[in-house]
Amino acid sequence: MYGHFKGNGIKTYKYNALTFIPLNLFEQFKRAANLYFLALLVLQIIPEITTLPWYTTLVPLVLVLGITAIKDLVDDLARHRMDNEINNRKCEVLLDGRFQVSKWMNIHVGDVVRLKKNDHIPADILLLSSSNPNSLCYVETAELDGETNLKFKMGLKVTDERLQEEGQLAQFDAMIVCEEPNNRLDKFTGTMRWRKERFPLDLDNMMLRGCRIRNTDECHGLVIFAGADTKIMRNGGKTRFKRTKIDELMNYMVYTIFVILVLLCAGLAIGNTFWYEEVGSKAWYLYDGKDQTASYRGFLSFWGYIIVLNTMVPISLYVSVEVIRLGQSKFINWDLQMYYQEKDTPAKARTTTLNEQLGQIEYIFSDKTGTLTQNIMAFKKCTIAGHTFGDPANPVDFTWNKYADRKFEYLDHSLVVCIRSKKDKDTLEFFKLLSLCHTVMVEQKEDELVYQAASPDEGALVTAARNFGFVFLSRTQDTITISEMDQEMTYEVLALLDFNSDRKRMSIILRFPDGRIRLYCKGADTVIYERLSPNSKHKEVTQTALDIFANETLRTLCLCYKDISKQEFDAWAKKHKAASVAMSNREAALDRVYEQIESNLMMIGATAIEDKLQDGVPETIAKLAKADIKIWVLTGDKKGIVSGAARLCGGESLWNLRIRQANRRDQPPAFGRTRKKVPDPFFPEPGRNALIITGGWLNEILYEKKKKRRRLRLKRLGKRPASATPQDAAQPIDDWEKETRQVDFVNMACECEAVICCRVTPKQKANVVSLVKKYKKAVTLSIGDGANDVNMIKTADIGVGISGQEGMQAVMSSDYAFAQFRYLERLLLVHGRWSYIRMCKFLRFFFFKNFAFTLVHFWYSFFNGFSAQVAYEDWFITLYNVMYSSLPVLLVGLLDQDVNDKLSRKFPKLYLPGQQGALFNYKNFFISLFHGIFTSLVIFFIPYGAFLQTMGQNGEAPSDYQSLAVVMASSLIFTVNMQISLETSYWTFVNCFAVLCSIAIYFGIMFDIHSAGIHVIFPSTFTFTGVASNALRQPYLWLTIILTVGITLLPVICIQFLYKTIWPSVGDNVRPAEEKSTPFQRGRRSRRSAYAFSHSRGYADLIASGRSIRRRPATSYRVGLV
Repeated sequence: MYGHFKGNGIKTYKYNALTFIPLNLFEQFKRAANLYFLALLVLQIIPEITTLPWYTTLVPLVLVLGITAIKDLVDDLARHRMDNEINNRKCEVLLDGRFQVSKWMNIHVGDVVRLKKNDHIPADILLLSSSNPNSLCYVETAELDGETNLKFKMGLKVTDERLQEEGQLAQFDAMIVCEEPNNRLDKFTGTMRWRKERFPLDLDNMMLRGCRIRNTDECHGLVIFAGADTKIMRNGGKTRFKRTKIDELMNYMVYTIFVILVLLCAGLAIGNTFWYEEVGSKAWYLYDGKDQTASYRGFLSFWGYIIVLNTMVPISLYVSVEVIRLGQSKFINWDLQMYYQEKDTPAKARTTTLNEQLGQIEYIFSDKTGTLTQNIMAFKKCTIAGHTFGDPANPVDFTWNKYADRKFEYLDHSLVVCIRSKKDKDTLEFFKLLSLCHTVMVEQKEDELVYQAASPDEGALVTAARNFGFVFLSRTQDTITISEMDQEMTYEVLALLDFNSDRKRMSIILRFPDGRIRLYCKGADTVIYERLSPNSKHKEVTQTALDIFANETLRTLCLCYKDISKQEFDAWAKKHKAASVAMSNREAALDRVYEQIESNLMMIGATAIEDKLQDGVPETIAKLAKADIKIWVLTGDKKGIVSGAARLCGGESLWNLRIRQANRRDQPPAFGRTRKKVPDPFFPEPGRNALIITGGWLNEILYEKKKKRRRLRLKRLGKRPASATPQDAAQPIDDWEKETRQVDFVNMACECEAVICCRVTPKQKANVVSLVKKYKKAVTLSIGDGANDVNMIKTADIGVGISGQEGMQAVMSSDYAFAQFRYLERLLLVHGRWSYIRMCKFLRFFFFKNFAFTLVHFWYSFFNGFSAQVAYEDWFITLYNVMYSSLPVLLVGLLDQDVNDKLSRKFPKLYLPGQQGALFNYKNFFISLFHGIFTSLVIFFIPYGAFLQTMGQNGEAPSDYQSLAVVMASSLIFTVNMQISLETSYWTFVNCFAVLCSIAIYFGIMFDIHSAGIHVIFPSTFTFTGVASNALRQPYLWLTIILTVGITLLPVICIQFLYKTIWPSVGDNVRPAEEKSTPFQRGRRSRRSAYAFSHSRGYADLIASGRSIRRRPATSYRVGLV
C-alpha cells in the first residue's frame, strides 16, 4: 500500500556535498552578467586576443561568485539542519496492535498515530478521537498561518464513540475517499466509508502538518497525506517575484552599456585596421613576425578591446545593490518609531528587494476594517420591531446581571427597562437570537465566562446579549445552552448554516424544548431583504434605521427568523445530508440547499456596532494626500456616510460615465477604434471630487466571465439580454468595448481625490489594483489586515500587512508589516524616500566612476595605434572596483539623506521626485555618461600634455608609460573619492573614514606591488618595479595630479552652485528652514462607514463541547455614487 503514497520524510535543501559546487555555479551563471564575465575570462586565456592578464577578471568574478555561494551555503546548511531535526522527531504509531515510538520519516499514509499535549502534528491527519468530550481537539496554527489564537478540530461522532481504546483503533478498517493532494489550506473534501455508512469529512475534521496540539491531553488520528503531499509542503512553492522600476531600468541601462561597448570596440577595431594599413605595415620596427592581414588584426583588436573596456559593464553592481537593500531593510526593522509597544510588534521588512520602490508610490489601496479602524467592536445601537434604542445618556448599570461583562458599556436605559419588564416579545426574541445564532466557543475561567469568536463583530453581539440577560453558557455538537433572564434553557441544534463571504449571512436551526423548530438568521441587509417574506413587518422602518446607522458610521446587521414544520425540515434534512457527502462541488451543493430553507424570513430588527478609527489615521491620510499619493478604500462594507451626499449630487460621476459610453457606442465602429487622442476630463470644472462604487457596478466594469459566456450564447441566437438593473442596460459586446469601459472607469476614478469601493469581494479588490497597474502604469501599494486582503496584497507592486485582530494571513503574504496604519506615513515619506534617493545617487555615481575609469583606455587608443594596450597597471584595473572606489559610494547608498526624518514628514512634497522618477532615468544615465567622458578626457589629456615636455629633478624626463599610468590612476582615485564627497549630503564619521581609507589603501597597495621585493618573488606578474616611489617624489607630477583633479571637479562645483542658487529643488529650499520648523497641526478626524460581519469563515462545523479554548496570557466633496 505504501508504494502508492509518498513517505513522510521531507527534503527542503537544494544541495549536498557533491552537488553544491556544480549546481550553485550553474545557477549563478544563469545570470547574464556572470556569464558575460565568464566569456571574458575565456577570451583572456587566448594568447592572440588577450590584452589583460586573466586575474584582472578572475579576481572580481571569484569575489562576486564567492560571496553569493557563501550566502547560499549558509542558507542551505540551515535547511539541512531543519530537515534532520524534523525528520527525526518522535511520534507514537500503532504497529502490531500497540502504539510504538517511531520517527516522523517512517510514518506512512494509513497509519494511526497518538498525539499528546504540545506535540507537533507530523502529517495531515484525520482526527478520530480525543480525551476531550465529543473528540474536541485544540490546535495552534502559528507555523501554518501565523495566528497564535487556538483553533478547534473535531472528530466524527461515530469515531468518537467507537475508537477510544487501543484495541478498537487496531481493528479500524474504514475506507477514506478524498481529494487529491493540493495547497488549499482552507479546504478539504472527503468521505469516510465504514460499516456500510458514509460520513462527510471536511477541514474541521483534519489536523494539518505544521500545527501543534494544545489544551488536549491525548488524541488519535489517521494519516491522510504525508511528507511532500501535505498542505503545508504544497504551499512551499515559489511565489511571484516582484521587481522594482529601478531594477527594470537598471537592466535596460546595462544592455545600453553593452551596446555602447560593442560600438566602441567596433570603431576602435576599424581604426586599428586602417592604422595598420597606413602606418603599422610600413614601419619596420613594428614588425612582429606574423603574416596577418589588416582586417584580421582589426578582428583580433575588436576582441582585445572587449576585454580592455569590459569594466564599462559593472560586475559588482548587482552585489552592491543587494548589500544596500539589505541595509535599508535592517533600518526599517530597527526603527523604534514604527514599534508598537502595546503589542510588542516591531515593523518588519519581509523582503529586501523593494525598498526604493517605497519612494515611488502613486496609489494606495486600503482595506477599512482593521486597517483604518481598530477592529475592536462595541455594541452601540439597535432597532427592534421598528423601535430604535441607543440614544446617548448616562451609562447603564448592569449590576443586576451576575453574568455581565464589566467592560461592556451602554448608554440607553430604556432598552434595559424594556427587557426586564418582559412585556415586549420582539425584544426578548431579538436578544435570544443573538445568544443562539453564532459560532462562539465559551470557557469557564475563574468563575468568569470567556468567549472566543471567529470575528470581533460576533463576539461583540454575544457579549451584548450576555449583558442584557441572555447569556450563552455552553454547547455540544447537538445542543446549545443559554440563560434567559436567569432561567437556564437548552436547545437542540439541528443544523448550523455557517457564514462565508459569498453568503454574507449565517443561520441556525433549533428545536425548542416545546418541540417547535425555528430558524434564526443574521446577515447583511442586501442578502436578508432579498429573502424576507412578503408578510414580514417593519421592513421600511428598519431600512430607515439602517441608513441612519450607516450615516453614523456604524456597522449593521439584520436579524430575522422563520418557523419550520417538522415535515418541511425532514425533507430538507435529507437534501442536506446528500449535499454534505458529495465529493465534487460540495460547497456549491450545500449553498443551494441553504438557499431553499433560508426564505420567507420574518424581520426582527438590526444591530449597529461601532468600530473606531485607529490613532493617527486622518493625519496620515492627509499627509499622504499632500505627497500626491491617491488613496482608494476597497471594503466589503456598506456605502454608509457617502450615500446621502451621493444622492444629493445625483450621481454625477456615473452620469458622466454613461454619457461617454453611450456616445462611443453611437459612433461608427471604425471611428472609435482607430482614433487615438487624449480623453476629455470627466470633471471639467475645478474642484475636489470623490467616487463611490459598489461591488455590483464593479462587476459590470470588470465584466465577469460567467456573464460574458451567457451573453455570447444570446448573441449567437441573435438576442440581447434583458436589463434587470440599470447597469445591465448596455453591456460590452466585444473585448474593445470592454477595455474602453475599463479605461473610462480608471480615468474617471483617477480624476477623483477619493475613491471608495463598497461591498467588494477579495477577487474584486485584486482586479481593481490590476486595472490601475495596467492602464496607469503606476506604482501601487496595497495594505490590509485580513485573509480577504491577501489577493490584493499579492497583486500590488508592494504589499503591506497589518498585524491586527483578524490573524496573520495578511502579514504572512506581505512585503512589509507593522501594527498600525499610521506607520505607513513614516515607511513611505521617510524610509521609502531615503531609500529611493540613496539608490538613485548610488547608481548615478556607480555608472559615472566606471565610465571615467574605462574611457581613459579609449583616449589612449589614439596614441598606441589602436592596439588594445591598457592605460593602467594591471593590478590597478583588478582592484579599482573592489578596493579603491567601492566603500564610499556604498556608504552613500546606505546612509545618505538630504533632509532629516522630521522634515521629510513635515514637507510631503519632497516625495514627488520619486513618483516622477526624476532622480534616475535615461536622462540621468546619459548625464553620468557624459560626465564620465569629460572626466576621462581630463584625466588622460592633462597628464599626457604634462608628460610631453618635462624634466625631473635628476635631469631625466619622467615621461615613460609607467609613470603616466601612475599619475592617471592617482588622479582618478582622488577625483572619484572627492566627487562622492561632493555628492554626500549627510556626513558621518563612517563616510569620512571611508573616503580617506580608500585613498590610503590605494597608495599602500600601490607602493607594495611596485616594490622590488614582490617583483623578485613574482617577476612576470609585478612589472612596475619602483615606478610609484620614483614618480610620486617629483613635485611636478603632484602638481599635475592637483591640476587634473581641480579641473575635473571645478565644473561640478559650479553646476551644483548654480542649481542650488538659481534652480533649487524642494529639498534645497527645505534644508535652510530646518531650525524654523513648527509642529504639524493635527487634522480633523474623517468619517467612515461599514457593515458588520467578518470575511472569515466561522466555527459552525467545529461546535462540539461545552469547553472552549483559553485565550493567551471636513472638506466639501462632489461625490459620484455608482
